[in-house]
Amino acid sequence: MRRTRLRKKEYAALSEINIANLVDVVLVLLIIFMISAPLLQSGIEVKLPQTKAAVVTDQAEGIVVTLDDKGGIYINDTWSRLEDFKTKMQDAIEKKNTSTVYLRADSMVYYGQAIDLISQLKDIGITDIGLVTTHNEKAKN
Repeated sequence: MRRTRLRKKEYAALSEINIANLVDVVLVLLIIFMISAPLLQSGIEVKLPQTKAAVVTDQAEGIVVTLDDKGGIYINDTWSRLEDFKTKMQDAIEKKNTSTVYLRADSMVYYGQAIDLISQLKDIGITDIGLVTTHNEKAKN
């Protein structure tokens, strides 16, 4: 009986990058970011009033205060009580180093609630307040 020795195959180092796998991974990451990006825009769902006002195209920096239809107040997507609003707002102003505030109020919010919030913003010393709406070309004058 003759014994044969099995030789191990020696593999040469592959110095080329497999581009097909790299493209697959990049496309999957692109799809994930395309799906998740709209979800990161704002966490509080409000139905903004519609106007025929001009559309602002440039992205402005500032603090976003949201008033939802249940009366909840959010400072940059963080819930706040009406009693703590002034102190939390002053903290947000110092943190962002800006005095511009954008008020996003649901279209079903009572006018008085929005005015109370604007009054408290004025008491803090904020004079640059923007009201956020959605654009509707069919809105009546």
